[in-house]
Amino acid sequence: MQPWLCLLLVAQLLVVHSSTVLQQSPSASMVQTHGMVTMQCHSSNMLIHWLRQRQAPSEDSHLEFLASWSPQKGVILGTGIEADKLTVWWKMDRCFLNLTNVKPVDSGIYFCMTIGSPRLTFGKGTQLTVVDMLPTTAQPTKKSTPKKRVCRIPKPVIQKGLPCGPLILGLLVAGVLLLLLSLSVALHRHCLQRRARLHFMKQFYK
Repeated sequence: MQPWLCLLLVAQLLVVHSSTVLQQSPSASMVQTHGMVTMQCHSSNMLIHWLRQRQAPSEDSHLEFLASWSPQKGVILGTGIEADKLTVWWKMDRCFLNLTNVKPVDSGIYFCMTIGSPRLTFGKGTQLTVVDMLPTTAQPTKKSTPKKRVCRIPKPVIQKGLPCGPLILGLLVAGVLLLLLSLSVALHRHCLQRRARLHFMKQFYK
């Protein structure tokens, strides 16, 4: 029996009961047919295995071995896996899995896994959904804001000049007469004062 077949048998027995979890992202991804998707797994163990589950996790679920990576052997692909479609590489403390030209048959849950002693450690999984057409998000309709009506108050009409009524004319005439009377009184008083001064001067120089 090939080593990866033994690995699958052990993984299928322990996948449901594993409690320790690797950091794996993204948790879910929806990709259009013939598109590309990349997953990553954070691990201090540099021996990483990638598995795929085509149905919901259960005791009877089937795990498919995709690939593994190790510093000594590099990438080892599973049976029937095309090298131009699936690539695996290591960078820093993360192992990356890249799928290109995906099809609906590639949909499933992808797990990264490490082998420890005595248990297996799995990632939380990445739910990959491949669709022929990505759903479109409907644009929210913009509500038209009604224009506010501006109530304009009519400006009062201001008449230029005073109205020439009988009362106004009477007041103007009375004012003129009063002014003339005041002038005549002032002129008469001035004449009287001058006459008195002249009379005083004549008496003084006799």
